[in-house]
Amino acid sequence: MIIDTHAHLDFPDFKDDIDVVIKRAEEVGVEYIINVGTSVGTSVKSLELAKNYDHIYASVGIHPNAASNVSTDDWLRLEALAVEDKVVAIGETGLDYYRDRSKKEDQQRLFLKHIELAERHHLPVIIHNREASEDCLEIVRQYSGRVNGVIHCFAGSKDDAKEFLEHGFYISFAGPITFPKAENLREALKAVPVEKLLLETDCPFLAPQPKRGKRNEPSYLQCTIPVLAELYKLSEEDIKRITSLNAMTLFGIGHSEAEPEIAYVIRNSLYLNITSRCPNKCIFCSRETAPYVKGHYLGTDNEPTVDALKDAIGDPSGYEEVVFCGFGESTERLDVLKEIAGYLKEKGSKVRLDTNGLGDLINGRSICEELNGLIDTICISLNTNIEEEYQKLCHSEYDGQAYPALISFIKKARDHIPDVMVSIVGMPGIDVEACRKIAEDLGVRFRVREYNNVG
Repeated sequence: MIIDTHAHLDFPDFKDDIDVVIKRAEEVGVEYIINVGTSVGTSVKSLELAKNYDHIYASVGIHPNAASNVSTDDWLRLEALAVEDKVVAIGETGLDYYRDRSKKEDQQRLFLKHIELAERHHLPVIIHNREASEDCLEIVRQYSGRVNGVIHCFAGSKDDAKEFLEHGFYISFAGPITFPKAENLREALKAVPVEKLLLETDCPFLAPQPKRGKRNEPSYLQCTIPVLAELYKLSEEDIKRITSLNAMTLFGIGHSEAEPEIAYVIRNSLYLNITSRCPNKCIFCSRETAPYVKGHYLGTDNEPTVDALKDAIGDPSGYEEVVFCGFGESTERLDVLKEIAGYLKEKGSKVRLDTNGLGDLINGRSICEELNGLIDTICISLNTNIEEEYQKLCHSEYDGQAYPALISFIKKARDHIPDVMVSIVGMPGIDVEACRKIAEDLGVRFRVREYNNVG
């Protein structure tokens, strides 16, 4: 599935072949399109499109370039459109200081009216920000936690991106992210977790590099997705799945009952979700609030049988590795873990276990010896260099026993498993270098996992 979250199919550029354009989009997997209004007239047309095509939704707004010419009647008409079925966002609104078409004061006043309209109707806001980041952020700060949305066709700095994210916004990049000289955009993208990324064309404008100079259209997202996949070091399917979930979450479209996955693919690795049980409730874990990893739904109270896992695994030969890593702690089901790992080794698979390192406490015995020959790589969550801080971060049911048992587990793993790595989450306040020193002293590899980036 692909979702184009920002299109202008109502523009005259598409008047002669709109059905053909929509068909081409469907053929490459574009299942939903949000058509974005830039005036009262285009907002009306966006809503007409949404009513004529089941998979198109509308956003209504007035572009900042027109801010100085908006009448009271215009605004009343826009307010009336906001309550229509299939209107899923307010905008395009924001600030544009690149062209001197409307006074800055008028733009800011209109931007505030849009945000307040979005807040009243509990809708996200689609923000246009061109060479106006300082003022745009100043306004967004006033509504932080009250309104969310997307900064569309992002063209700001990495620091700008970070602050918009802090205020709950998603960020989308259009065709320019594919341009050879767009290093500034690709640098900004580094600040955007893929869980906060949306796809957009902004068609008919800003076609991606392979189509540059042509009229842009939703099907051209197939040219942008490979570039994003390369930048995020994910597969194209990962990008499609994750950004689609992001769009459905933000705009409330296309939702269906998610079926929990017990075997799921990220990049070219197969992950196994064998339990939701875990003795820790880590403050950085989204297990209990948003049980998704890279667009895969993992929330389940049912634990899969060995046979169900084998069926879900299928032929494992095509994967780089198979990883025990769901939203629970796999050593909670040690017998199942060992049986499936043995099955995978018989198939010639490389097997990795991601664990909190509390398996000895969970099972009441030393377990690393039992994993010898079954696990090729083990990644153990260290999380901190300070024993007292561990409980504040991880809220383990084992309390003061947890951190010493974790360190002991790492030492045992080093003696029984070929490749051992300890990891931390790069949260503010964590002494990365002190944690690295622990890994060096223990003779194991070290990894810093990005905060709010799971999988």
